[in-house]
Formats: sequence, structure tokens, C-alpha cells
Amino acid sequence: MATWSLRSVGTTSALVSILMLGLVSARESATKATPLFDGKSFEGWEGDTESTWRIEDGMILGGSLEKRVPRNEFLCTKQSFENFELRVHYKLVGTEGFINGGVQFRTRRLPASHEVEGYQADLGMGHDGSLYDESRRNRVLVRPSPEVLARALKKDDWNEYRIRAEGPRIRLWLNGVPTIDYTETEANIPRAGMIGLQIHGGCKAVVHYKDITIETLPSSPDSTR
Repeated sequence: MATWSLRSVGTTSALVSILMLGLVSARESATKATPLFDGKSFEGWEGDTESTWRIEDGMILGGSLEKRVPRNEFLCTKQSFENFELRVHYKLVGTEGFINGGVQFRTRRLPASHEVEGYQADLGMGHDGSLYDESRRNRVLVRPSPEVLARALKKDDWNEYRIRAEGPRIRLWLNGVPTIDYTETEANIPRAGMIGLQIHGGCKAVVHYKDITIETLPSSPDSTR
């Protein structure tokens, strides 16, 4: 009986150790994501911070409810990212025009222009949960069904985008609901670029962004292109 008891204690200790290691591993995984926005400054970002973009209560705000936003404006990271999982909370409110915004990724600034080109996780005017190609193919690449969007979107409230880009595969989640799973088939589309926040031109609207975090993922074998 004494031998059996010692073995039981040893087995229990081993199980506890395994469980503790699992908890530590889960905790470490949860902390891999790093903030892209410090909540108080535009450090690491560039864009029109004079008249379009501002910081209030730990959030990035773009646009105005008093006057129309004259053109598309983008606040972009100075750093480029290839494979990653990005999370952004957003809220969009507006009264006139095409009330819209978006989260750019694998994006670049166009020379001598306020525009950018690259993928966009679209938001507003029924486009939430969709993948748009900004200033390149200029079209929605894929969108969720109306049923999926109705289940996922919190209208006039805070929503969370989860964007995962790995090689040619791009996936979007809206408030935890998967909305699109897209694989890029065009070989000349870059797989690295800036992260950006958009307020659409021609509207009286304000977009709010907060809790912007990114987890970098391993490079793709063909990441040189």
C-alpha cells in the first residue's frame, strides 16, 4: 500500500506540473501580441495628424461630424509587416455621405498622393467583414453573406476585427465570427506592407480605433517577393 501511495502522489505531481506548464504556455501565447498604439501619441504612425487624425481618451479618432471629410485619409504605421495576426476595435458614427472606414494591411503609400494601395478590412455602409483591394483592383475581393454579417456586426457600437495574414491566405473575423477566408492567386501582389487606418472621404463621420495589437508570425518561404 505504501508503494502504491507514493506512486499515486508522484503521478498526481506530474499531472499538476503538466497542467501548470499548459497554463504558462497559454498565458505566454496570450501575451505574444504587442500594442501598435500606445494610447497617447502617434509614435510609430504617420498621416494627417493636423486636421484629420487625433487622440482622445486613449483612442485614435478620424473625421468630423461638423464638416465633410474632403478625401480619403489614412494613418499608417512606419513599420512594414508580412505575416501577422492583427486585432483592432472600431466604432463608426456618421450623419451624411458614404459613412465608411477600413483597416489597411500589406499596404504602401502611393507616390505624391494621399492614397494608399493594399488590402483593406472594410467597415461601414454594409461592408463590414469584407475584404477590399484599395487603389489597386478597386473592388471587393470577397464579402460575407448577409446572414453572417447580421450575426456578427454590432451596429453603431464597438466591433472587433481580427485579421490573420499568412502567405497568400487572408482570414477575417468580426466579433469572433469568421467572415471571409481568401487565398490570393495573383503572383504579383505584395505580401508585406504597412498597417493603416482609414476614414472615407465625402462623409460627415467619425471613426474610432483602439486596442490595436499585432502578433507577428513566421515569414513565408517566398517572402522575398
